[in-house]
Amino acid sequence: MTDDTAAAAGADPAAASTTASTTTASIAAYWDAAAAAFDDEPDHGLRADRTRDAWARRLRSWVPYEGADVLDVGCGTGSLSLLLAEAGHRTTGVDLAPRMVEQARAKLAAAGLPGRFLVGDAAAPPTGGERFDVLLSRHLVWTLPDPEEALREWIRRLRPGGRLVLVEGRWREAGQSGAPYVPGAGSLPWDGGIGADALAQAVRPLVADLRVEQLSGDPDLWGGPVNDERYALTAEVPAAAG
Repeated sequence: MTDDTAAAAGADPAAASTTASTTTASIAAYWDAAAAAFDDEPDHGLRADRTRDAWARRLRSWVPYEGADVLDVGCGTGSLSLLLAEAGHRTTGVDLAPRMVEQARAKLAAAGLPGRFLVGDAAAPPTGGERFDVLLSRHLVWTLPDPEEALREWIRRLRPGGRLVLVEGRWREAGQSGAPYVPGAGSLPWDGGIGADALAQAVRPLVADLRVEQLSGDPDLWGGPVNDERYALTAEVPAAAG
């Protein structure tokens, strides 16, 4: 829970919890409503070969292991999960919006590929005590009420020596084009996205190694040129002590 959430609830813990639950429900409803048209965006549906191939190449560099267990948080309609499954990885996707999850399941089923998709909060994935080789998140952290706690939780979901992959940026607009985002979104800590330097500062204390790769200059990823900040942050969690 953020300080803004607590303040908005008058510092009453019960009221603050209700406010946070209401925000989460609003966010789920927003993305449920967006699910039908979500894949119309070139970098969401990956329908063009050039865009699809560009993301497949990046994923090969970010997930260099063979047959990795990958947790795709905020998986949306499963386009990246599909690419990962095609590359031979075992993918678990989590999304708050049931209609997004329905599309992700259908997408992998149509391709004849295995994949597990769960409805749940990407900030606290409902995967119990499972650990993964890679945790992938794309364009998600700006939607989270407590993104720094989510980062800590994600690190806990990785095996020793595992990898965190965050594809993020600073967006010109929050939410889907033409549709205002949920009420109160302006109080989200990273509303509108977060720059690479700031995200690296938040992640660095949690990891053993970190690098940032700029993505704005690759129009194939986005279906055309973009003029905002987009990047991938990859980080390794400490390996188990010998």
